[in-house]
Amino acid sequence: MTLHTITSTRRSFLSGAGLVIGFTLAPRMFSAGASQGVQAGGDSALSQMNAFVKIGADDTVTVLSKHIEFGQGPFTGLATIVAEELDADWSQMRAVHSPADDKVYANLMFGLQGTGGSTSIANSYEQLRKAGATARAMLVAAAAEEWKVPASEITVEKGRIKHAASSKESGFGAFAGKAAAHTPPAEPKLKDPKDFVLIGQELPKLDTVSKTNGKAVFTLDVSADNILYATVAHPEHFGATVKSFDDAEARKVRGVVDIKQIPQGVAVYAENTFAALKGRAALTIEWDLAKAETRSSEQLTADYEKLFAEKGLQATNNGDVDKAFTGQGVQSLEAVLAFPFLAHAPMEPLDAVFIRAADGSVDIYTGAQFPGMDKSTAAKVLGLGPEKVRVNTQITGGSFGRKAQFGSPYMQEAAAVFAATDGSRPLKHMWTREDDIRGGYYRPMYVHKMRGAMDADGKIVGWDQTIVGQSIMAKADLDETSVEGASNLPYDIPNLRVMSHNTTLVVPPLWWRSVGHTHTGFAVETFVDELLEKVGKDPVEGRLALLTKEPRHMATLKKVAEMAAWGSPSPEGRQRGVAVVKSFGSYVAQIVEVSIGEDGSPRVHKVWCAVDCGIAINPNVIKAQMEGGIGYGLGAVLFDAITLAQGGKIIQSNFHDYRSLRINEMPVVDVAIIPSAEPPTGVGEPGVPPVGPAVANAWRRLTNSPVRRLPIVNVLSA
Repeated sequence: MTLHTITSTRRSFLSGAGLVIGFTLAPRMFSAGASQGVQAGGDSALSQMNAFVKIGADDTVTVLSKHIEFGQGPFTGLATIVAEELDADWSQMRAVHSPADDKVYANLMFGLQGTGGSTSIANSYEQLRKAGATARAMLVAAAAEEWKVPASEITVEKGRIKHAASSKESGFGAFAGKAAAHTPPAEPKLKDPKDFVLIGQELPKLDTVSKTNGKAVFTLDVSADNILYATVAHPEHFGATVKSFDDAEARKVRGVVDIKQIPQGVAVYAENTFAALKGRAALTIEWDLAKAETRSSEQLTADYEKLFAEKGLQATNNGDVDKAFTGQGVQSLEAVLAFPFLAHAPMEPLDAVFIRAADGSVDIYTGAQFPGMDKSTAAKVLGLGPEKVRVNTQITGGSFGRKAQFGSPYMQEAAAVFAATDGSRPLKHMWTREDDIRGGYYRPMYVHKMRGAMDADGKIVGWDQTIVGQSIMAKADLDETSVEGASNLPYDIPNLRVMSHNTTLVVPPLWWRSVGHTHTGFAVETFVDELLEKVGKDPVEGRLALLTKEPRHMATLKKVAEMAAWGSPSPEGRQRGVAVVKSFGSYVAQIVEVSIGEDGSPRVHKVWCAVDCGIAINPNVIKAQMEGGIGYGLGAVLFDAITLAQGGKIIQSNFHDYRSLRINEMPVVDVAIIPSAEPPTGVGEPGVPPVGPAVANAWRRLTNSPVRRLPIVNVLSA
């Protein structure tokens, strides 16, 4: 994509729209905001709106998504909801990111398309239903007026407006303009879910074709005439800063235009990417390590374990845990589990394009989850008012949390690189794969200490868990993201205590796909499995006995056990493991079948997955997200760790030593969706947490060795 002129304004986007439905959204942190009204009309009427359904004269229906599309399917899901209430045909539907709106960007903390925690569909379900129903009601009103018939006699089906008695029929486009003049109903009538015809159907994803034929535009595809390319040399130690640098050799590289020091490192500007990278490699930089992290991962783990002896922050304390461990006939089990730093490793690294307009305003093209925050950050760094900065959100090649950064540290760097120029040339700021893997903002490393007590009848009567790790939210008090999935344990254990210690490092932390459940799900589900095995209980039946107060947990676990024919003999040389985890409102149970591979490491052959995510908007998207989550989680639990060597230098740099699951390693995955009338919940992240503990539980049965450190393969080869 080459940009010769910038005309990315809200007015130009809406030009040609016959009917535009907008609705305001309450600012929110992590809870769904309620719809605050529906309006229609021209650009002036929409000045305070930040989400829309647009119906064009050509019958197309475009959903303007306030949630970023980076492969998890909100374009398709949100379009499905609108199409259902609008009674549109699926072939009419389109979806794009909402255009930038300065006032909304300034007022919403997360920004227009801000999303996270698998909230896209959950947050927008009722909002988009009302928007679709409103558009339908207004089209019907316009047709009734034109045809001079009662609105009650008009039907809408598969994108056609019909009046049976007069045999009159029309598409949406013919009435879109007239419909815009009608007053929207205050409370449009919504369909009874029993009448849904699109919701619940396996509709194809709207963005699949463009992403497979190369027409989809990502930030990496965005360019402009006379553009500069910039990369930044970063330190090899977290917390290090530039002490001095010599750029004489770098300036000799053909194509290098300039070199500037910025707060994050040393920026190299060039006519092309190759020259920028070659120039960066030729720099000689002396780094100041005075405030750098110089401990190794092993030293950090040892320091974390020392905190077990200290009083922590209380997350949960039910019953009398200490007494539970001293009762007559009580058996106990202890374990310490260590989890490494994890990088997100999306296929598209961080990148952004900056273009200054003639009036001094700046357009930024980037794929970020919090573009409103990016906008305010860029404006501050560039010394501009917020009204002078427009963030044009692009579809994104993956995130997994990487592009959801509080404080927008990446945008701070990108804007600083642009601010160091005179702004006369567009600029493309790029991170390489190595920059991304070594760039921090990792899932923090954690260490868990587990203790469990079982009475003479084999019932788990005591649970004591301490979790040590960085607070992703940078809190001094309890960070719920550190203990989620443990502090609210679903199992009926009368004496439960969960404590937490927040550590402080210069290694920057960030949420990683499924956040706290990445480690608490593993710790809880492997330890429960060991406790059940210790008293001779079946892993599925033992869990069900502990979940009698959690019917949705039970139903999901029963379903996956049925799918895998749990209890039947496994093929020779294989074992099965099970785990069930609720995260982001969804219940996911998985059973895996594992053997010992030729290299002595786990080989996962099959994964059965049952998911209860409320109303299934589009089963096609749900299944794809479960499959993707299983592949992503499996790669991490088997192979992935970011390791600090002695002295604090980062070891890993690219997919050769921080590798994803390869296609020949992907197991067969069978997904079943539990029918539900509950509101929809997340699917982008909940597929990740159960697969790791399920594999570890199967591996323990195969080898009689519990998994205490991750990743499994690295530990085995150590």
